[in-house]
Amino acid sequence: MKHYDLIILGGGSAGYAGARTAYDLGKSVAIVDHAKELGGLCILNGCMPSKTLLYSAEILHLAKQAQTFGLKISDAHADFSALQLRKKEIIQEFQQYRAGQLEDGRFNLYRNSARFTGNQEITLDNGTVLHGERFLIATGSKIANPYIPGLDSLPVLTSNDILSIDRKLNSVIVLGGGIVGCELSQFLVRTGTSTSIVQRHHRILKFWNPEVSKVLEDAFKTEGINVHTATSNLRLEKTLTGFAACFDQDGKSIRLEADHLLNALGRIPNTKDLNLDAAGVKLRPSGHIATNSFQQSSNPSIYAAGDCSGPHEIVHVAILQGECAVRHAYGGKTAPINYDSLLQVVFTDPQAAVVGLTEAQLKEKKIPFLTESYPFDDHGKSILMEAKKGYVKVIANEKTGQVLGAECVGKDAGELIHPMSIAVSLKAKVQDLTNAHWYHPTLSEIWSYPLEELSEAIE
Repeated sequence: MKHYDLIILGGGSAGYAGARTAYDLGKSVAIVDHAKELGGLCILNGCMPSKTLLYSAEILHLAKQAQTFGLKISDAHADFSALQLRKKEIIQEFQQYRAGQLEDGRFNLYRNSARFTGNQEITLDNGTVLHGERFLIATGSKIANPYIPGLDSLPVLTSNDILSIDRKLNSVIVLGGGIVGCELSQFLVRTGTSTSIVQRHHRILKFWNPEVSKVLEDAFKTEGINVHTATSNLRLEKTLTGFAACFDQDGKSIRLEADHLLNALGRIPNTKDLNLDAAGVKLRPSGHIATNSFQQSSNPSIYAAGDCSGPHEIVHVAILQGECAVRHAYGGKTAPINYDSLLQVVFTDPQAAVVGLTEAQLKEKKIPFLTESYPFDDHGKSILMEAKKGYVKVIANEKTGQVLGAECVGKDAGELIHPMSIAVSLKAKVQDLTNAHWYHPTLSEIWSYPLEELSEAIE
């Protein structure tokens, strides 16, 4: 039996963050990762490949709108071989860098699968037994396959398949209107695919503010995406030439046909084969590992971070969780994970970004607040860019002016949200932000308008 201070299951973003933190604290660390390639979801099949392709699709979309800008660009189209080559080159660089970090000698790396065989013990698939003083479970997530008639018996595409396509697909029905479904639907339609979204909820992006959903749904429809929301009784069938999605909507039976189906129905924690019962680790009803605010599970020696623990499947959150878990495990100074300043982004076009507490959360907490919004279609830089869809919103404490949250739906919202993220994290007041320089003409300048309105209202 080999002993380590810390054993980490999974070498993705959360796992590596925990390993690095433990090494800096002078602890012996083992990482167990049986994936074919090291790197984790973000690098291999998530953030980096998807955003690489989405950016290419955005450039293509702009090229097709060239006449609007007084330009002539003929025959703009996607070269899928070139798209994939560029994506692979970019991802390979990130993947090799992460593999190098995991293999640089700071940690003992086991390329095996493992399962718990005791409170502080795991057994690898080759029979090796490892004992750990502490554990960090960071096994990530996998694509969900909820019960839908036909889903498990048909060759349905996944996000992994779309990120690797080497040709234009004629038509696709996207099952699910969450972040993955929305981002990939827009990539598909912009590269020439007839695209439909089938969403059970009454709007896409159901966990976001309804205003966000409306702006994006309107943008999707303008680009030709066929959006079906408030659907029920979904069934999938094979046809002579492809597939059919049959469902009920507004009291009618709808049948859509396409060459392909795409499963964008979410992800589930990747914990099934860990034998967590043997270690006394409990799960939440969602299947995520139950943890406290320091990422500690029901077994005090075992922590969890990243997608397998939730509640937010976001890379920077996974990193914060991994670092917090290890510092807490070894008595280091660390604050509990606090999601009051959470930052989230959807990389559609227009993008959507939100930080801090929402209006619904503030009402639930009974915190008095004021909000002010400003539209992009009345803003100089966005008008000249033809980026007029969307708005910005600032939420502030009604009495003190402290910025509690902000929302941005528009061009490059994922970049524009960061001044507000800093404001929320530092507990800045709208009065402070109105004293900052907001350069004209820039997209960021748009924040000055709701900030000024709030400052006057609160003073």
